[in-house]
Amino acid sequence: MSLPIPSQQHERSRILDILRGIALLGIILANYPVISLWVFQGPPVWETMPTAKIDMPLGFFHFVFIDGKFYTLFSLLFGIGFSIILLKAQDRNTNGLAIFYRRLFILLLIGLFHSLFIWIGDILLLYALVGMLLPLFRTVKDKNLLMIAAALILCPILVDSIRVLSNDHIHFAAPLTRIQADMEKGINVTDDNFATWLIRHNTYRDLFEFNTAEFFMRWSMLLDTNRIFKVLGIFILGLYVGKKLIYVKLEENKVILKKIRLWGFLIGIPLSIGYAFAELMAPHIPDPKGLLNTVAYAFSVLPLSLAYTSTISLWYLKNKDSKFLGIFAAPGRMALTNYLLQSIIGISIFYGIGLGYGAKTG
Repeated sequence: MSLPIPSQQHERSRILDILRGIALLGIILANYPVISLWVFQGPPVWETMPTAKIDMPLGFFHFVFIDGKFYTLFSLLFGIGFSIILLKAQDRNTNGLAIFYRRLFILLLIGLFHSLFIWIGDILLLYALVGMLLPLFRTVKDKNLLMIAAALILCPILVDSIRVLSNDHIHFAAPLTRIQADMEKGINVTDDNFATWLIRHNTYRDLFEFNTAEFFMRWSMLLDTNRIFKVLGIFILGLYVGKKLIYVKLEENKVILKKIRLWGFLIGIPLSIGYAFAELMAPHIPDPKGLLNTVAYAFSVLPLSLAYTSTISLWYLKNKDSKFLGIFAAPGRMALTNYLLQSIIGISIFYGIGLGYGAKTG
């Protein structure tokens, strides 16, 4: 399979840049409750905030339309990017795996730096580590790729069911949680003072010590939420999209895109509403009722994310010179830089090392 002709190559990169830019905006919105430190306060504090009256409906909206949907799109684009590297290497008779792993190693270093020196909510390190598994699937048949992706995306239901049935005795994140607790004691961080600690401490040394301790919390959370299975599944789906050159052949796939848009919204919105109710009102794993959250998330996030993706792609087909869509292309071309920049701006506004405005509004 050869690379597309130059005009198609330009067209492909533009739609991918637009999608990356939109994914970045969604990730900013998804990260806001965390990086603003709002989520680490409790209901008694939330009720005193000037935004208290709108926080609950906004939170519900967040879980329905934002939470998980844009990191899913970002993960999908990563898988597509992997396929592009391989196709380019094949066209030029170069070693695509060497290029891929070199880029992943650089991404791993950037992610580690981001986690420890800027913000604990990093996703790049996870992408780099999970991405190293992608070459295992490069020769898998297209149909089997879809089956593997689906199995991985639904795997959290099995894992959480095992946790419930074992009364949480089978808990992969438990060792990291214990390390986190020990390190938090060393810097006097507790669940009650998590947000205020970051606001009160205003030196970079404090921030580094905090990020080092909470690095284990971050990875404990990633394991608890089965993020590794989810991300690998979406990566493989992106690999499938890349191998089929769907991002180049949008016109040829218009009927399929319309079906994805229709069924993505029909399935994704009702189940996302169910997920929002489960997230806000039901207990989490290992409580058996927490499986409602796991199931609703597994079946809602991907359909709605694909509905967004197909809607944007169809809009692009209808008006490739759209100035509005063009707004997202520029940040999409510098996705990594802009991803890091949002973290820097966030801690500069909300943490004590900056303006210290965290935990003041919803």
